Amino acid sequence: MAITEKRSTGDKGEEIACTFLVKQGFKIIERNHWRKWGEIDIVASSPVGKLKDIVYHFIEVKTAIRDLSRGEIDEDYSPADNMTKEKRARLSRVIQTYIVENRLGESDWQVDVALVYLDKYSDKFKIEVLEDIDL
Repeated sequence: MAITEKRSTGDKGEEIACTFLVKQGFKIIERNHWRKWGEIDIVASSPVGKLKDIVYHFIEVKTAIRDLSRGEIDEDYSPADNMTKEKRARLSRVIQTYIVENRLGESDWQVDVALVYLDKYSDKFKIEVLEDIDL
């Protein structure tokens, strides 16, 4: 089965997000945790030394292609606009399942969104992380 351009863009965005998070001190626990009702792009734990207790981060990655040479990433829409009510509900359900399956009931956790902007003319990118969003 051929990989679509949309999937290829998303995979590249996830790779960039993981590299960025590791450089920030996060530990990547799992990627593409899939259940039939949804998927978690990245499960990570907080940077060592940042907090006394581990905080689990469930990270949704949204990737868009832009002309970064103009220094602008704001166009008609943000990749965060793809976090629809339905997407948030599916994400919430798969996160709750993950918490139960991995016995994290007493652990601190949050949901973050990594917005990855890929330059359409080069290998440059920009990343922005929206932390602790509400589902």
